[in-house]
Amino acid sequence: MPQQPESSTPEPQADNPATAQNKSTIAGLTDRLAGGWQQATNKAMQILPVDRAAQTVGKWFSVDETQVAEILATVRAQLPTTEALLIGKPQAGKSSIVRGLTGVSAEIVGQGFRPHTQSTARYNYPSSELPLLVFTDTVGLGDVDRDTNSLIQELIGDLETETNRPRIIILTVKINDFAIDTIRQIASELRQKYPQIPCLLAVTCLHEIYPPTQLDHPEEPTSIEPVDRAFTAIQQAFTGLFDRAVLIDFTLAEDGYTPEFYGLEAMRTALADLLPEAESRAMSQLLEAGTATQDAEGNKLGNIYRDVARRYILPCAIAAGTVAAIPLPFADLPVLTAIQVSMVGLLGKLYGQTLTPSQAGGVVSAIAGGFVAQLVARQLIKFIPGFGSIISASWAAAYTVALGEGACVYFGDLMGGKKPDPQQIQAVMAEAFSSAKQQFNVSR
Repeated sequence: MPQQPESSTPEPQADNPATAQNKSTIAGLTDRLAGGWQQATNKAMQILPVDRAAQTVGKWFSVDETQVAEILATVRAQLPTTEALLIGKPQAGKSSIVRGLTGVSAEIVGQGFRPHTQSTARYNYPSSELPLLVFTDTVGLGDVDRDTNSLIQELIGDLETETNRPRIIILTVKINDFAIDTIRQIASELRQKYPQIPCLLAVTCLHEIYPPTQLDHPEEPTSIEPVDRAFTAIQQAFTGLFDRAVLIDFTLAEDGYTPEFYGLEAMRTALADLLPEAESRAMSQLLEAGTATQDAEGNKLGNIYRDVARRYILPCAIAAGTVAAIPLPFADLPVLTAIQVSMVGLLGKLYGQTLTPSQAGGVVSAIAGGFVAQLVARQLIKFIPGFGSIISASWAAAYTVALGEGACVYFGDLMGGKKPDPQQIQAVMAEAFSSAKQQFNVSR
């Protein structure tokens, strides 16, 4: 992932009492994890032969589910999460809106939706553990055998669930579809019962009514007369039922239109007007992360996950350095492997990837690269009495940090529907190792 540019250190600001309490809770849980892991390591070295230690430590380093849940719940309560209710017919562009707002591939979006009620499906992005966007999609809207009143009652029941998250309704209508009675009925019922929930009218699939001579998107969509006429008619049909209206056309690369997410900037502006400040800022950062010109603000989502991940990485690094201090060359490798594989498995879970120990070991092998050769070389240094063990222990701790950072990049790419880039992972690991070795006093 792109590295954050250097900047001057801002003046520290005092946390409000709620934030301070949350930080204190997370810190306390992290300290308990770190203490437990180091005690487990010492116990393993005292009572078990090394060839049996790896298997046993692998079990000890399976973090207590209750502790993980507490940490995630504390962080989740602070996230600026928005719930978006997508109302529209199939093929109206709802999944494309999800692609545009998240930046993930069409395949990931399709796999991400899970049944929620009889007539809706839900997609938590980027994961159910730490969602920033929660999309609820109306399934099968417009089917002749679908009972509209039942669907409306399901939506009302869902919206009546208490939550501190802001909500927004996105009405999705194809520009050439005027059979909109069902959608209008739903919008009218929801507007009457929940007037406080903002509604965005998104008119989609503009290119379907372009004249034959229009080969690409125009600079201004309403400059094309058929688009302007249809857009005006649709807005009139939904008079009083929406707060903002936008024209968008989110296509695939193979469709040949540029930009692929036409109207995304207009949608961003509309959402910024309709959502509270924190959620609007988070949405804006997500959209910026999906553009070709990424900057520091566009990487906040990755930072959220890495910040949580580092609460697991550090205790593992401490444990790795502890067991690596054993003077006998290669004796600690099985235990170090167990620690690092356990860490990668936990990070995978954080990013929505459930791995077996063997699969986690495969990820370690895949991303470790040239570090593995250096690890073996460090083991040979142990033949120098005293001095070698200190270097190897510090190196093991720094390497564990680097491995954790590399795993975050690996899992983050998978979560975003991208193929992990080995060179990028190696670059992140190298920078993380360089920083961590200063922290752990690695001398070479």
